[in-house]
Amino acid sequence: MKADPSSVDKAGAAGRPRDPRIDAAILAATAELLVEIGYPNLTLAAVAERAGTTKTALYRRWSSKAELVHEAAFPATPTALLAPAGDIAADVRAMLASTRDVFTSPVVRAALPGLIADMGADPALNARVMARFADLFATVRARLVEAVHCREVHADVNPDRLIELIGGATMMRLLLAPEDVLDDSWVDQTTAILVHGVAL
Repeated sequence: MKADPSSVDKAGAAGRPRDPRIDAAILAATAELLVEIGYPNLTLAAVAERAGTTKTALYRRWSSKAELVHEAAFPATPTALLAPAGDIAADVRAMLASTRDVFTSPVVRAALPGLIADMGADPALNARVMARFADLFATVRARLVEAVHCREVHADVNPDRLIELIGGATMMRLLLAPEDVLDDSWVDQTTAILVHGVAL
């Protein structure tokens, strides 16, 4: 749905504080267009037109299409990841379920393949985009430090590897079978593998 141009500042003179209404209109337009036309066909000109603003306004806020798409697709940290359940198995399951819920949204499904390709081709872009997850990763690391202290997990468990396994398993499943539903049984099975391993 196109924003009302009268409510969105098209001029945006240099030095003026950012108008949150413009940010919201741009992010909403980006999400809508991703689902409608896909990442490869998305242009900043199309986003600006849908949002009722200008490309200049977009570039003052985001330096690239990939960074704009990333913020539209991942607007906030899933709250379940910030509220540990209290035992490590339940926490890992909550992390997996939240990651599943985020990655299976229509916007993320539309954005993910192209976004991964662009980030893989540009290390600086990758670093800037991944910096948006810094607080989330720090939360997971802190939870694992606590789990080691409480002897819930082995002392040599690396929190970065856990993050990679949770995110990687979810993304790989979506890329291999994009039409399939990641139901609770998938979450339970993947949790069991992560928590208990595969060796007898």
